[in-house]
Amino acid sequence: MKQLLQNLKTGELEISEVPVPALRSGQLLIQSRVTLISAGTEKMLVSFAKSGFIGKARQQPEKVKQVIDKIQADGLLPTLHSVFSRLDEPLPLGYCNCGTVLEVGAGVTEFKPGDRVVNNGPHADVVCVPKNLCAKVPDGVSDEQAAFTVLGSIGLQGIRLLNPTLGETIVVFGLGLIGLMTVQLLKANGCNVIGIDLDDSKVELARKFGAHAINPRTGVDPVEAVKALTNGQGADGVLITASAKQDSITKQSAQMSRKKGRIILVGVVDLNLDRSDFYEKEISFQVSCSYGPGRYDDTYEKKGQDYPLGFVRWTEQRNFEAILDCLANQSLCLDELIADRIPIEQAKRAYDMLTDDPSKLAMILTYPNEQPKLESSMKTPAHLVSSPEMKDVVLGVVGAGNFSKLTLLPAIKPLQARLRTVVDPKGAAGGYVAGKFGFETSSNQYQDILDDPEINTVIITTRHDSHASMVIDALKANKHVAVEKPLCLNQEELDSVIQAYKDAGDRHLFVGFNRRFSPHAEKMQTLLSSRSQPMSMQVMVNAGHIPANVWVQNDHVGGGRIIGEGCHWLDLMVYLTGHPITSVVATRIGESPAVEIRDDKMTITCTFADGSIGTLHYFANGDKLYPKESMDVFCGGKILQLNNFRKLKGYGWPNFKKMNLFSQDKGHRNEFKQFFSRISEGGEPVIPFDQIINVTQASFAAVESAHQSKLITL
Repeated sequence: MKQLLQNLKTGELEISEVPVPALRSGQLLIQSRVTLISAGTEKMLVSFAKSGFIGKARQQPEKVKQVIDKIQADGLLPTLHSVFSRLDEPLPLGYCNCGTVLEVGAGVTEFKPGDRVVNNGPHADVVCVPKNLCAKVPDGVSDEQAAFTVLGSIGLQGIRLLNPTLGETIVVFGLGLIGLMTVQLLKANGCNVIGIDLDDSKVELARKFGAHAINPRTGVDPVEAVKALTNGQGADGVLITASAKQDSITKQSAQMSRKKGRIILVGVVDLNLDRSDFYEKEISFQVSCSYGPGRYDDTYEKKGQDYPLGFVRWTEQRNFEAILDCLANQSLCLDELIADRIPIEQAKRAYDMLTDDPSKLAMILTYPNEQPKLESSMKTPAHLVSSPEMKDVVLGVVGAGNFSKLTLLPAIKPLQARLRTVVDPKGAAGGYVAGKFGFETSSNQYQDILDDPEINTVIITTRHDSHASMVIDALKANKHVAVEKPLCLNQEELDSVIQAYKDAGDRHLFVGFNRRFSPHAEKMQTLLSSRSQPMSMQVMVNAGHIPANVWVQNDHVGGGRIIGEGCHWLDLMVYLTGHPITSVVATRIGESPAVEIRDDKMTITCTFADGSIGTLHYFANGDKLYPKESMDVFCGGKILQLNNFRKLKGYGWPNFKKMNLFSQDKGHRNEFKQFFSRISEGGEPVIPFDQIINVTQASFAAVESAHQSKLITL
């Protein structure tokens, strides 16, 4: 299928051929009929992408600070690689879609195939959208009108926060698409409306819609004009729907408001608020969040759990329905907002027209009427496919997320394995990765990898809750398996994996404990191999804050950060000692109203079969400028000190003082070099399976110990 993608690095717009997205539970698979290009948000994204690196930096000073912090912590080269890789990712454009339902996922009863729906899907032939971000289109509403629903909902949510009453005077500052729709909605609500914009054509449209519209470029002072139109009292409310890199709009909005007036920010403007402007009039100020309640709430948007109507009258979906009702009763006039109608194949021309002529507000992209081919896989153009030298390793990679794109695949590509198939439920993500790294095909179905007799090795980089089942399926399909940590989330899953591994015979199972493959760790292991005494180890992980609503913090999806990530350093200690963990005791930070999560602020102490001890301090409440990972090893009157996998220093070692690298190396390339070597040449597993089991059980034990305040013996 065709999808419109924006490259943030080059600024190029591409009409790409990508696999259709995979239908999941709670979602709708929709064939696009029309989509709307907004002259606001989308035009801003395209302009940002076309600006150079300096221009991008100027527009995002907070990102520049993050880059500087990362350079100090991780080094220059890894940081530059990360920045350029992220900029090179394709960005799907579009969020105003009207289409026909092709299929519905499990648990969807509100929609059926054949329904005409609006949704926030991108510019693509076929989109997959959660059910709470869709709404049925009434029969009397055209496809083109319906395509304005999402934009109208953004303005409507601002109106709901403003809560205007019949007869009030409301100023709409910024008369773009959202502003002009907001003007009409306010008029339908019985308000007197004053519109402000710097474009004469938009001002004229606002007048047609019943507003008293002002263009400050004609010499009119907007503050004085509003006061004159309100008998000196000032506006009851101001809705800022403009996008501008200045703070004059918020200042003027306060100055034109009456005492106890309300200001709602829907657009994007600088917020250097002057206290005196707000203090003397006791003006209230609020920022509106997109389409309404439910936005950015995964429980509502992705899991389909609605808010009870009696407690939350207007959600995202119910705002969509309200706009559609306004369209059905002709309270909104939209025909004059459409500049042109252009086929999806010519989408670049549509964006050029919006860029070249600021007076143009919206473009409608049209799509073919024929039944789309819902093919799960797609071949990569021949000139993009890599030519491998290592014929013995034929890869299928599951997951095209940030870890795969930024870390895993850049490490694997130089190893010259045959890159057969990459799978991701988002068709565009898989198609992009296939083209960039040279895979022969991309697909949205994991089963395609399992069914391919040419693929002998599967790499799994999906969310943690899918690891165990995918590992088991791949082993049963007679594939070698490499899975990103953790191997699984609980003992029941681990038992199933153990049985599948035993049944798989000579198949290799590898878990991505990459730290043990770093040059520093290998050097430490070599130095410590001749020891005759137990050792003491201390690992300090400055993990960084991750909010509670992110999937890795969910016990059922990510397993929490100790099981999901802390296992890295437990494995490193097992590797350095060469002995299993025999007992674990852990404690976490105490309860406090200010502490949202306790499990990612934990100290874990382990004992090992040879008498060694190791302590892992995993803390998510530190500062980013402090090194993320450090380790001290004490043994036989000597010390090894590792700093962020860049510097290793020895104290008391007769033939070793230090090992410094110019850039950080956490062992990703080396781990797969060794793994592929075992597959092609044979030999013992890269990581002994009993060590994988031991580390996994130790991570479970750490969480159990912290929760129950007891020692766990393995």
